[in-house]
Amino acid sequence: MKVQNIAIFASGSGSNARKILEYFEDRDDVDVAIIITNRKSAGVLNHAREFGVSTLRIDRPYFYNNDYILNVLKAEKIDLIVLAGFLWLIPPYLISKFPNKILNIHPALLPKYGGKGMYGHHVHEAVKANNEPVSGMTIHFVNENFDEGGHIFQAKCAILPTDSANEIAANVLKLEHTHYAEVIDKVLKGL
Repeated sequence: MKVQNIAIFASGSGSNARKILEYFEDRDDVDVAIIITNRKSAGVLNHAREFGVSTLRIDRPYFYNNDYILNVLKAEKIDLIVLAGFLWLIPPYLISKFPNKILNIHPALLPKYGGKGMYGHHVHEAVKANNEPVSGMTIHFVNENFDEGGHIFQAKCAILPTDSANEIAANVLKLEHTHYAEVIDKVLKGL
């Protein structure tokens, strides 16, 4: 049986990365091979250490201007790239080498509240400011533009008029933690 290898790209605390690590921890057919981050102090590095996953910290020149990342991914035999709070735009060379093999999770019901600068609290504050009755999350393929790749899965949660942006964020994060790893698994299985 061929093991399918995942690379997780993350910039922050890594709560979604942790859920993915937990989900695949005891699997023989899927391995989180590496976690790549662009921040020296990213919390995701702690999760990687705890689960014994190798890590790599990158800077912009290496990410955007050469084959360094492609060589790392090739050495790790990566089948799927999973973005889990990674805030840089994925460069075209990487998208062309991994067509429909890069997933992202966004904390809104795209196409609403997507695009450059729309991440984390910015999304939830905009949802609250517009008095939206629902929010949710979208898992999508990555293309050359922020949050414009084809949708794979969406989940919704109701918003009460009294909910703060932080409460909206907490409810959306629960959806992310519930669904992201399962959707990754289905994509790996070609479902």
